[in-house]
Amino acid sequence: MSDTATLDSHQAATPPDGHTPYSAWLQTDLLHSLQRTLTDHPGEHAWNTHVQVTELYWMLIIRELQSAQRCLRADDLAQACRTLRRIVAHHEALDANWRLIEWMTPNDLFAILTRVVATYGKDTALQGWTYRQMVYLLGIKQEEHLQHFTPQPRRREQLDRALAEPSLYDDVLAYFSRIGMEVPKALLERDLRAPYVPDGRVEQIWRAIYAEPNAHAGLQQLGETLADIAQGFCQWKYRHLMATRRTFGARPAYFGTEGVAWLAPTLDEIPFPELWSARTHIGTPQAACPHQASRER
Repeated sequence: MSDTATLDSHQAATPPDGHTPYSAWLQTDLLHSLQRTLTDHPGEHAWNTHVQVTELYWMLIIRELQSAQRCLRADDLAQACRTLRRIVAHHEALDANWRLIEWMTPNDLFAILTRVVATYGKDTALQGWTYRQMVYLLGIKQEEHLQHFTPQPRRREQLDRALAEPSLYDDVLAYFSRIGMEVPKALLERDLRAPYVPDGRVEQIWRAIYAEPNAHAGLQQLGETLADIAQGFCQWKYRHLMATRRTFGARPAYFGTEGVAWLAPTLDEIPFPELWSARTHIGTPQAACPHQASRER
């Protein structure tokens, strides 16, 4: 078929009544109908937009993670890395999205949340199934969070499957094994629902990958992209913590625990743990600081 014929066939299509091709394709009328406010607070639109955009990016990251997993299972490392690089960009947008609500004070937040609670009941960020699925795919498996989705049986079933399936890191380790690296068999056959426990033998694999700068360029690129993803994820969590400090203070939140006290330990939940612990041993260190040497004498 010629280019002209292809163009003509596209021009012959007509959008549904009441739509332009743009609005029909991108569902803009439906998208903007989702901006439903409960109060007359002038910032509620910004709050809703912040949360809804965040949800859209989380789903986008989920799809990218699943796509990268398929590439790794097909032993297509180059395409897996290209896919994962997009996640790095998505995290940058997620980080910038916090600016939409940086203006909020506790007065602003509670002017909105008081009406939300009166209309829908008390909510918690732990009820976000999109975030939970993304976290499971990043390898942070915590079965206890399934309890929050009892009112959503379909989503609970979806998350239960995600909990039992390989994370991205599981697929990375399986790929390492297929290309001849000595991944412990017990890790490859472990109960995927259980939290991942770092293994020194996996750390040694990462150390070997980085030992010669030119020997494993593709795997080093994978490692650096995974590090970028983990860093972007952790930066988002830090912004969440600081936004909570700024708008919520030390009030009790999750299960009666202070929101800040509950969130702070999650900053230590870093994906791909051996990739990070191996950094202590990668590269040739500089000579010891003279001040350190004098103290040792």
